[in-house]
Amino acid sequence: MDAKILEYRRGRHTEHTDQFIVSIVGVSSRDEAKKLVGRKITWETPGKHIIIGKITHAHGGSGTVIARFERGLPGQALGTNATLE
Repeated sequence: MDAKILEYRRGRHTEHTDQFIVSIVGVSSRDEAKKLVGRKITWETPGKHIIIGKITHAHGGSGTVIARFERGLPGQALGTNATLE
């Protein structure tokens, strides 16, 4: 499945650079998003390295999820595609 990295998980005063809000193609409700918790997600850098993350929980009511990566992704990852395994 394909996914799109939307934004860092952030608040008014904080920014969690290892956690991202991710939109999954074909998932449009919170219930569908909850079923994906625990699955792995990968992002490939322009230098062909792979960074692995894990979906931790649903975010909002429109099917987006929070994914936590083993190390933070660079800012250039925002708006790019990732792969759900």
